[in-house]
Amino acid sequence: MPRLFTALEIPRDAALSLSLLRGGLPGARWIDVENYHITLRFIGDVEGHVADEIANALDRVRRPSFELALSGVGQFGGRKPHAVWAAAVASPELVGLQAEIERICQRLGLPADPRKFTPHVTLARLKNSSPETVAHYLSARGNFSAQPFRVGRFVLMSSKDSVGGGPYIVEEAWPLTGSAGALPSYGGAFADAHRYMR
Repeated sequence: MPRLFTALEIPRDAALSLSLLRGGLPGARWIDVENYHITLRFIGDVEGHVADEIANALDRVRRPSFELALSGVGQFGGRKPHAVWAAAVASPELVGLQAEIERICQRLGLPADPRKFTPHVTLARLKNSSPETVAHYLSARGNFSAQPFRVGRFVLMSSKDSVGGGPYIVEEAWPLTGSAGALPSYGGAFADAHRYMR
């Protein structure tokens, strides 16, 4: 069974800017550039019919496309850091989209996400990295920023059960209005449960 989450994709130019942050941190397992994304709502392991319900409900989201900027870096874990990330600027459009997806998930019976939404792109997962080393890495890259980009769709992604970091597959995609032309949807209905048994 796949692990599902909604996300925003990172376009190539922004991903290249992010890739320049790789390296210089012992104990880091760097995320592959093609797997960069911003998680909007982690859903987790769900049955096929629940995935179908989620996809059908997300079909009704009507939100405008918007500009998104990446600026700054940070870490999760405090004195036991376990990930470093690049921050996404929390614009009203981004926060509104995430909040609507959260409401949809709760209406469908999923438990509320206990974590505060912190829009970010995970750069690396850490193992046995000292807080001092991580602090040094972050301070050396604290002025990071990338060219803003337009977000034209949000997606439902899946990942196989692993230690994290991909590979991720776009299962469905929904356009945000006001983008240049309608964007296609990827993947199919979740009723085809066979593909999750691979």
